[in-house]
Amino acid sequence: MASLEIHGGNSLMGEIRVQGSKNAALPILSACLLARGVTKLYNCPKILDVYNMIKILENMGCHTQVEDDCVVIDTSPDLSGIISEEDAASMRSSVMLMGAVLGREKYVYLPWPGGCCIGKRPVDLHLNALEKMNVSVEVEETGFCCKTTGLTGADIDFPYPSVGATENVILAAVLARGTTTIRHAAKEPEIVDMCLFLNQMGAQIHGMGTSQIIIHGVKALKSISYTVMADRIVAGTYLAAAAATGGNVLVYDIDEKDIRSTLDALANMGCGIIVQKRQVRVIAPQMILPLESIHTQPFPGFPTDMQSQIMVCLLAARGESTIYENIFEDRFKIVPQIRKMGADVLINENKAVIRGVSALHGSNVCAGDLRGGAALVIAGLMAEGDTKVDGSIYIERGYQDICGDLTSLGADIRRI
Repeated sequence: MASLEIHGGNSLMGEIRVQGSKNAALPILSACLLARGVTKLYNCPKILDVYNMIKILENMGCHTQVEDDCVVIDTSPDLSGIISEEDAASMRSSVMLMGAVLGREKYVYLPWPGGCCIGKRPVDLHLNALEKMNVSVEVEETGFCCKTTGLTGADIDFPYPSVGATENVILAAVLARGTTTIRHAAKEPEIVDMCLFLNQMGAQIHGMGTSQIIIHGVKALKSISYTVMADRIVAGTYLAAAAATGGNVLVYDIDEKDIRSTLDALANMGCGIIVQKRQVRVIAPQMILPLESIHTQPFPGFPTDMQSQIMVCLLAARGESTIYENIFEDRFKIVPQIRKMGADVLINENKAVIRGVSALHGSNVCAGDLRGGAALVIAGLMAEGDTKVDGSIYIERGYQDICGDLTSLGADIRRI
């Protein structure tokens, strides 16, 4: 198993370009299935989850080619609607194939998806919504089978704004007969990016980025070339690492409004924030300030994907901070690992109380999920001495070259 070795104590300094967004690229790759032809996706991140999705598309019958940050997908051949157990287990995001495959083939079989173990993340919202769109669902012990004689528009009212369910309904609705209205839709920038991609293909989607999305079904879509948005979580991770290490880092090719809640948290921690056109600089304070409370929320609230990284930053604060995790119940899995490094964190259900410590010390720790793994890297950068982070495969699911990126900013880190 691959690991990361980190010698802590270096302040991060410099500038870095942000990679393409994992959470935008994956649903856009699924959306490619809705048109027959050759699609080119630029700024596609070179990460494990993208490679796993490409493998799934190839096993369904697509022809693909990767040229640096461009993925070329030929969806002309007839496709299979059956996803193998091995492919589904490789990534949670395989669930977003449901809507696109139903729109294309009217049939999909999907084993229970895999991915990071950060909570239950049930798929019942997806299935209940698709049933309203004339899809019959058969749930089995090993997975579920969905069939339709023809997708039809429907009124979908989610009990809460699920990102994955919103994406699946949109993907199913673009070729459905009639109009679909999604209420309490998720507003994440990655959903907006997928909708912009689909609209350029010929879809008619309105209201993306708001709580109500309206999709008028069309008869066909065309293949296009498209550039995927920058990854706001990668940007936030590197800016948090700058704050944690007493650094000064500028990230570019990022839209400030996409990371506004993360920047607000860093500002409240005493960081200097300088925003220019598609550039954000974070300047660490002499001493990190504690946060009275921070709550993870759907966009535009503070993202659950940044919670672990900010928790680690707050270990450098003089005082007590509180984080409430309202999205995924297992996001605090990182806590036993950072305690090995001297962290003082108390957990009570969805509440974490973080008490600042004078220093972290290097230790052997193990990543158990993508964002928790990135946070362990930040802890290693902060720590005195050497840290070994096992399970770097989790980190490589979302960061295409975290060692190269951090090394360019002055970190002492290598992959072994």
